[in-house]
Amino acid sequence: MSSRDNYTTIVRERDVVRALLPAQEHKLPLSNLDWLLPPVDVSVFFCYYNPNNTWNENFNSAVPMANTLKKALANTLAYYYAFAGELSRNPTGELELLCNNQGVDFIEAYADVQLKELNLYKPDVSVEGKLVPKRKQGVLCIQVTELQCGGLVIGCTFDHRIADAFSANMFLLAWAEIAREKPVSHLATFDRSLLCPRQFGHYDKSIDGMYKPLSAPPTRGNNDHNPISRIYYINADTINRIQSQANRANSIKGNRQKSKLESFTAFLWQVFARNIGNEKTKRIRMGIVVDGRTRIAMNHGEQERLFVKHHQVHPVCNYFGNVISIPFGDTSISNIMKKPLSSVADEVQEFLSSALTKEHFMGLIDWVEVHRPKPTLARIFCTSSEEEVAFVVSSGLRFPVNRVNFGWGRPAFGSYHFSWESSAGYVMPMPSPSGNGDWIVYTHCAKDHLEYLEEEVCDVFKPMSSHYLRVLDI
Repeated sequence: MSSRDNYTTIVRERDVVRALLPAQEHKLPLSNLDWLLPPVDVSVFFCYYNPNNTWNENFNSAVPMANTLKKALANTLAYYYAFAGELSRNPTGELELLCNNQGVDFIEAYADVQLKELNLYKPDVSVEGKLVPKRKQGVLCIQVTELQCGGLVIGCTFDHRIADAFSANMFLLAWAEIAREKPVSHLATFDRSLLCPRQFGHYDKSIDGMYKPLSAPPTRGNNDHNPISRIYYINADTINRIQSQANRANSIKGNRQKSKLESFTAFLWQVFARNIGNEKTKRIRMGIVVDGRTRIAMNHGEQERLFVKHHQVHPVCNYFGNVISIPFGDTSISNIMKKPLSSVADEVQEFLSSALTKEHFMGLIDWVEVHRPKPTLARIFCTSSEEEVAFVVSSGLRFPVNRVNFGWGRPAFGSYHFSWESSAGYVMPMPSPSGNGDWIVYTHCAKDHLEYLEEEVCDVFKPMSSHYLRVLDI
């Protein structure tokens, strides 16, 4: 059956869900790392087979699914009360989060399309505005859409200034666990003192090269060619092959093994450079989003790990908010094109290493303190020159998609949807819900870059389809 874009979504009901046991109203300041994020919304959505065919025995199938989700959400917001608040300004004009249990907009909808007909390859036309909601108030909005086949789509949109993907993932897993009447496995901490600037703040000058104060929001350059979103899948064997090539013996002696994400980033860097190969005067930037939680938890000389003394999890490991940095490499097109993949992967490791320490994140906090209240942003998102192109890889590979189970089984599909006005391309791999090692890869790039991926490396980037989801017979 062919994919459909021209289906209709009808809103059946709008409601506001508040925490069942609200916390005392209070104000939660944005941390210095929250200040590095622009006012942009991020969406994530999950598609499920017909829940009525896989309903968990702990549930009463006569109770509407939306009611089950709302009841669980009200309980989850007691733990994740920040998502039930709203942004306001303090007397000095700076934004802060007012935790007042204003609630989360909850939309119930119906779409006259079957799961196997959804054109997940083109989320701009099949998902945006139809299966993920527009946030109008508060910091989180949720839409639950019943499909013609009885399938279900749960879409969430949140303000990135309040939470990064790690924070959203903790919330989603807690919501799913509570819906199944299971204990919450990760309790978030909102202790802003964990990210306070130091009394005698200092930072490495390299941070000036990674971030910049803003006098105005960044604008797209003419070279952006109207970015579009696409979703692909990559087979596990292909990912392993790319990693193997990135770790060949001609890489710098003594370098550690490249991870799958590092290898994939190097591969992308080289592919995009080849696409612009006839314009060798241009420079190409490639960045990776780094989660700083485990880095801040480390003591000097420790290897990366989640646990500290007596095997207790460091509070920052479950911190709710933004704890990310975006290191990047910047080089000429010709430099990337002429090197073997293993050498490009060495360059990825080199720029990435600058952000894999506790000192980097503490220095970044101190850097923001120096520039407040002026807004700041990663320089890779500010690329606007005709002589530069930029791409950012943000990893969702640690997110256990198959655990977003509300009582009727794992998702058939899940992806983020992140579309904004930056000139930089954006690529986010996530694990396939099947658990077979495949990746689901969300991309938001200029059309000509994506066309090149599909033409020149079509053995790697395969358009998402109902055939891959194996829902043809539903």
